[in-house]
Amino acid sequence: MTTAESASDPLPRTTATSFHGARRNSAILVTGAAGEVGHGLIQSLAAAGRRDVVAIDVRKPDRSLRDVCQETYVGDICDGSLLTRLLAMYEITEIYHLAALLSTRAEFTPETAHEVNVGGTLNLLRLAAEQARSHGQRVKFIFPSSIAAYGLPDLATKDAAGVVTEDQHLRPVTMYGCNKLYCEHLGRYYARHYRRLAQDRIPDAVDFRCLRYPGLISADTVPSGGTSDFAPEMIHAAAAGRPYACFVRPNTRIPFMTMPDAIDATLQLAAADGRKLSRLVYNVSGFSASAGAIADLVKGFFPGAAIAFEPDEQRQSIVDSWPADVDDSAARRDWSFEPQYTLQSAFEEYLVPTIRARYAG
Repeated sequence: MTTAESASDPLPRTTATSFHGARRNSAILVTGAAGEVGHGLIQSLAAAGRRDVVAIDVRKPDRSLRDVCQETYVGDICDGSLLTRLLAMYEITEIYHLAALLSTRAEFTPETAHEVNVGGTLNLLRLAAEQARSHGQRVKFIFPSSIAAYGLPDLATKDAAGVVTEDQHLRPVTMYGCNKLYCEHLGRYYARHYRRLAQDRIPDAVDFRCLRYPGLISADTVPSGGTSDFAPEMIHAAAAGRPYACFVRPNTRIPFMTMPDAIDATLQLAAADGRKLSRLVYNVSGFSASAGAIADLVKGFFPGAAIAFEPDEQRQSIVDSWPADVDDSAARRDWSFEPQYTLQSAFEEYLVPTIRARYAG
């Protein structure tokens, strides 16, 4: 996207009223709010003084989130009646679409994953376009995608590829990856081409901004079997005094970033000057590390850690299809992305102190 394409004049303004004639409250919509990214994102917005967040999740958000949100809803992004209600009640200016059925679960129920990940995203893009038509301004749509959008065919190709750009090797091998890549294209369509033959078309209604997360490592949540969770699983097992059998080979290498850096990057992209954005989709990363290097670090902090490597053929094949590293130079250039943590400092300052305290006593 060129600088000219990323900026546009406001749409024709209409009165911001609900279907019943009452003026609507301005709101930021966050889906998947009860997940860790959603939780951290909403807390960061609250710390910045934003109290206009409307949060949705299939689980009830905890009290700490409900206290800082304008409103919270327990509901499904595939529920058209819920989204119609939101359209009537709020003047939504930004959407952070975090809700998804993640990679491991998606492989057990791929059709359901497609319904949630693609159908839900399409519903929200449509809502964004309708909101833009209603209140006469572009709606910002922030969409975290995933390293799962990549698909390298074999280890030789992965080794030869090295650092991969946003536009290379996009042939995902999982339903989740297929969903994410397609939704990136849906976002591009809504941002640039939505209803292009319609006489009443509103151009540039949706300001779509996407960042591809690498593997995420969190100190605050117990890993739940995700495809890139071998790194946090090692640390949690070591801190709890449990042996751990890693499901990938020690030489398996992918990019990672800490959860705080992922949240910061999401907010930085949302706040960036649209005139300076050269792309719709950006890679972000904190560091690239092999499973063996992570195991060595864990053993350095937890000398008694018992870590073995017992690769699972199917999960290994998925991780092997992801790049060893990604090129995030566009994010660094366009919106000054700069992760806080390196691999070493992530362990020293964030992961080990927090996880160790969790299992103390």
